[in-house]
Amino acid sequence: MDHPSKKTIFTRFLDSVEFLGNLLPHPVTLFAFFCIAVIVASGVAGYFEFSVIDPRPAGSPNVAEDGMIRVVSLMNAEGLQRILTGLVTNFTGFTPLGTVLVAILGVGIAEHSGLISAVMRKMVYGAPARLVTFVIVFAGIISNTASELGYVVLIPLAAMIFHSLGRHPLAGLAAAFAGVSGGYSANLLLGTVDPLLSGITQEAAQMIDSGYTVGAEANWWFMAASTFLVTVMGTWVTEKVVEPKLGTYDSAMGDPEALANTEVEGGAALTDIERRGLRFAGLAAVLVGLVIAATAMDSLGGVLLNPETGELGGSPFLKSIVAFIFIFFAVPGFVYGKVVGTMNNDVDAINAMSKAMSSMGGYMVLVFFAAQFVAYFKWTNFGAVLAVMGATALESAGLTGPSLFFLFILVCGLINLSLGSASAQWAVTAPIFVPMLMLVGYSPETIQAAYRIGDSTTNLITPMMSYFGLILAIASRYYKNIGIGTLISIMLPYTMVFLVIWSSFFYLWVFVAGIPVGPGSPIFYTP
Repeated sequence: MDHPSKKTIFTRFLDSVEFLGNLLPHPVTLFAFFCIAVIVASGVAGYFEFSVIDPRPAGSPNVAEDGMIRVVSLMNAEGLQRILTGLVTNFTGFTPLGTVLVAILGVGIAEHSGLISAVMRKMVYGAPARLVTFVIVFAGIISNTASELGYVVLIPLAAMIFHSLGRHPLAGLAAAFAGVSGGYSANLLLGTVDPLLSGITQEAAQMIDSGYTVGAEANWWFMAASTFLVTVMGTWVTEKVVEPKLGTYDSAMGDPEALANTEVEGGAALTDIERRGLRFAGLAAVLVGLVIAATAMDSLGGVLLNPETGELGGSPFLKSIVAFIFIFFAVPGFVYGKVVGTMNNDVDAINAMSKAMSSMGGYMVLVFFAAQFVAYFKWTNFGAVLAVMGATALESAGLTGPSLFFLFILVCGLINLSLGSASAQWAVTAPIFVPMLMLVGYSPETIQAAYRIGDSTTNLITPMMSYFGLILAIASRYYKNIGIGTLISIMLPYTMVFLVIWSSFFYLWVFVAGIPVGPGSPIFYTP
């Protein structure tokens, strides 16, 4: 008689994470609960006149005359008026809302014309056999500019390619999954996630400094460099750890019917017309890039340089990054569609933007409630109060040095195990962590870059990640008895290597080499 194998401590830990994660309500419901909790807590704290000493210099903006920060109650007539009258403006004025929607319009044209899918397939199918793993991981990272495309197209395509090469298909799936999800925050291009996170960071930073702004390009340099780091790490783990552990693949392990019907949407090799479309789209991208660059070149007029200093810092150029994302994807996307026949006129482009916008319905509902929560947190001064208390605790414990970020990244990674949405998690945690770490001397841009590492690295081992079920379904084609534990055990080496090496790379980049995480992004903040 077979006895079930004894579960390890780590397996029991992951089972607990899954159980607790399943107890959590939908993120929208969670934010609604948070809003109620903030209102009630503000009433209690206001009744007891809870306050802390404001660490900011006297005379600074928003600093009270007596130098105290008090919790403001929303459980009174004035609070009710503010909640009801601010309901609409909290939503429409929430920074991430407009920036993400504008960016997604351009990305939508490139995605629905077939350009992004063609670029990924060109990279993967055109790679030499010895570089297939490297290219798959790299393509997974780049695919993050187009929301779910990496999950829907690249991951099943990678498994299929590995299978066709006589390699273990689950190793191909793991490599693609590592790039798409583990490298979620790394990219050479700015995508929709950049304005989304920077907007939330800006809202949180303004609890301490009302005039502070965080642009979509805030982490560009570090994330671009991280693209190559994550690609190398993902390739090494796949070929040196995961694939040897999986061993030789036997088709008998898979589901014969599923394997016979395996078909990847848009997964075929490129046709001649698609190759021609890519050439024209590439030319369009180069021309668009040159025009954009010209606006920041002093020798060509520098129309988007800072009019006061003549430099990039604080310039209209950096403030126009979201507009550039829209243009950079829309123009090549339309050119590609025109060549291959997926877009013939302006109506087709408009329909593509409409489809992209319709897919954002769930996001807008989430943002509505997240915006209310962030506004209430700001109005009540809970963000500032908790930041001061947290900063004081860190100083008392002597945890104010750069090594603090190793702990911060780990905490973010652990939170991500149960709250898998990057935007939902950051909307909850940024109002606490950003002001807190600002008060001990670190800039919001640096804090956000560290958060993105923690959020990305544990995406691979949490069943709460929104596409985890899809990955499991794809894997079951090749290994019919695969379960959540097996998939997590395959992906765990990536998480461990990414977490340690990427965190160390961040520390070396920022605090040893002293390189900012993005253009115009300071490393430190002086309260």
